[in-house]
Amino acid sequence: MAAAKRSFSAYYRRFLKWQERAREPGLTALLVIEATLLFVATPLAGIGWVPGFVLPAMFILFVLATLVVTSRSHFAAAVVLVSVVLSPIGTIVHADYPSVLTEWLSAGGRLLAVGALSVVIAKAVFGPGRVTRHRIQGAIVLYMNFALFFFILYQLIDVLAVNAFSGLPKAGSEHGSGAALLYFSFGTLTTATFGDILPVHTIARHLTNLESMIGQLFPATLLARLVTLELAHRRPAKSD
Repeated sequence: MAAAKRSFSAYYRRFLKWQERAREPGLTALLVIEATLLFVATPLAGIGWVPGFVLPAMFILFVLATLVVTSRSHFAAAVVLVSVVLSPIGTIVHADYPSVLTEWLSAGGRLLAVGALSVVIAKAVFGPGRVTRHRIQGAIVLYMNFALFFFILYQLIDVLAVNAFSGLPKAGSEHGSGAALLYFSFGTLTTATFGDILPVHTIARHLTNLESMIGQLFPATLLARLVTLELAHRRPAKSD
């Protein structure tokens, strides 16, 4: 019994060391996977240039990278796992029994995953310590997560409210990828919208206002924090 406990303890310590080593490289992998998913796979799927399994496969890779990054926080990892279960269940049930509840179930699962991931990354990006390459990459992932979070909300509003947005392609023309709303979300976040897609529903309008404010305030707040951390790191070196 004692030998089994010692063996378990040794394996657990190795697992914690692996978590520590994998967290920062995990941010790099997460950045590459998320950027590929948002800027390559989704637009190409929207015009039917990639097979149907590509988006689900990219999503699985995204989830795995998310679990690596959030693995140190057991609560965040558990939230991600729950959300991974909720989202496909909501989608599958909705196909047979479409309702407001199943739509919320599917969207809620994805929002939980993005939210849990964003909280963990925000702690790493804005926490104390030296400014590293991985921290910068985490900040980029966090910025993209804002657009992804609002994209999910826009999709939910578009399903629940008729004509919530004007200028969207006809239903089915994007092969279910939602590329137009993803484009709209990034345009709103960066305030680079061209007016081809407009929010009509009241909630959609207020969400776009909130997203555009976050898009302006986040880079300024991030830059101020990173400069502060770098100056704090250099000060002891100068005093020596």
